[in-house]
Amino acid sequence: MRMNLVKDHFETEAKQFDDIIVQLIPYYEQMLQALIDSIPFETESKIKVIDLGCGTGTIARKVADKFPNASIVCLDVATNMIDMAKYKLSNHTETEFIASDFADIDFTEKFDVVVSSLALHHLETDADKKKLYTKIFENLNPNGVFFNADVVLASNNQLQEVYMQRWKEYMNRKVSMEEIENKWIPVYENEDRPAKLTDQMEWLKEIGFESVDIIWKYYNFCVYGGVKSANQ
Repeated sequence: MRMNLVKDHFETEAKQFDDIIVQLIPYYEQMLQALIDSIPFETESKIKVIDLGCGTGTIARKVADKFPNASIVCLDVATNMIDMAKYKLSNHTETEFIASDFADIDFTEKFDVVVSSLALHHLETDADKKKLYTKIFENLNPNGVFFNADVVLASNNQLQEVYMQRWKEYMNRKVSMEEIENKWIPVYENEDRPAKLTDQMEWLKEIGFESVDIIWKYYNFCVYGGVKSANQ
């Protein structure tokens, strides 16, 4: 099963993940900061947050830093990632860690904020993504928000070629082209199932999200999301 392949890969790479990701993901810190900046609550608010596919806890740590009274749930399929997230968030007492596949999640409570970073593109099909987006919407409190920082597809093949070329050029600043072509692009092709950003924006609107927007974008990487209004 492909998701088992993904899990095994992340278990193996967990310790090197933080170093690798800044080499492979264009303007990673800027992308994550754009997500954090978009969370519309006051910094002292006692908000409930869930991070789907938390990885080593980078986004959750940023949430905890900005919202010290937040109650945070970190969920990831890889236990090594969960262990690293526990270390990063060891001084944030209101944090729960769950080792589970977000594709199978059954929410047991409602949240003010749902975030994810470089994770949801692992969902196999468009239908799987829409199903999860619907679950997220249904389990947001009124005025709750969902923001996703992820890899996406262009709206046509010509633009997708441009996206991939620019991504390779960025990676090549720190990584050899041989490693890019023989390791990282095959990993992307074997494990990732990104969807067109234009499609995903429409799905969110159809599900009921309002103020759907693209907050940050660099070719095939972007931050997007929306709001569940007060009367929904």
